[in-house]
Amino acid sequence: MKDSTAPAGRSWKQIVAPYCKADPRKAWLQIVNSLLPFVVIWYLMLRSLEVSYWLTLLLAVPAAGFVMRLFIIQHDCGHGSFFRSPAANNALGFFLGILTLTPYRYWRRAHAIHHATSGNLDRREFGDVETLTVEEYCALTFWGRWRYRFYRNFFVLMILGGTFLFVVKHRFPFDVPRTWKKEWANVMWTNAAIIAVVVIMSLLVGLGRFVLVQAPITLVTGTVGVWLFYVQHQFEETYWKKEEDWDFTAAGLHGSSYYDLPAVLDWFTGYIGYHHIHHLASRIPNYHLRRCARENQELNEVTRITFWESVKCFRLKLWDEEQGRLIGFRELRTRYG
Repeated sequence: MKDSTAPAGRSWKQIVAPYCKADPRKAWLQIVNSLLPFVVIWYLMLRSLEVSYWLTLLLAVPAAGFVMRLFIIQHDCGHGSFFRSPAANNALGFFLGILTLTPYRYWRRAHAIHHATSGNLDRREFGDVETLTVEEYCALTFWGRWRYRFYRNFFVLMILGGTFLFVVKHRFPFDVPRTWKKEWANVMWTNAAIIAVVVIMSLLVGLGRFVLVQAPITLVTGTVGVWLFYVQHQFEETYWKKEEDWDFTAAGLHGSSYYDLPAVLDWFTGYIGYHHIHHLASRIPNYHLRRCARENQELNEVTRITFWESVKCFRLKLWDEEQGRLIGFRELRTRYG
């Protein structure tokens, strides 16, 4: 797909319309096959503390996988796509926000801004990985460049960044305007609910045991979550344009990758690898994304990234406006000395 023009005779809206419908049966099935296994594995992790903490850490991986599925469900609720009822979406979204440590209303509004501005160089706002152009980076002071390089370091962005985002920033999102009164109220209510859960679990199993189980789940989930979001937008031939040239459809199709994951990872990540389709039509619930891709081959003529190819994406740090692609610091040094 070399441009954002829909196939002859059909518009993109017509192509995606059949999939923008919630299916209550599939929705409830996802809740059951995501929430119940998480509860079971969490309990097994608690019991495994009596055997070996290495076993606990091993079980944290599938537990984090189910938290990822729960986050995707919450994500769909935020787009109003998981259930037909807005009230049901909001209620489930708030509940899952307690488990995923993500205030529902705050995240929903910030994420909507991401969808409305993704790939727009003049509107790099909420919900994006900070990305500078080559010109902007070269204009920075020594300390400005050092800060950006520190931020884009793998360990800082993925490991520390994921944990910081879900544990700290979601508790106190001070970059959010005070005029977002409902969102701030939701943050406080979510924090109160999380504190209540911690207190109850501490009384039931002990604070130390609770932390030993929950901490590795949070660490793995945060890291994987940030990684997924990173790969979905930070690839070499992604899309960045100035406001006057920016196009919503082009940004969705070309600024979001088709992350072609193995089947089991595709399932655990709620099919969010079909991110180009999600940005083209955010009202498609996750349980319809794969079918939409399979039944419309023209939607697959985009940047496809496999798991192993995605590892190379992390070397990309700056948007080169002249070449229209992301480059790394090494290439920048080679070109400019």
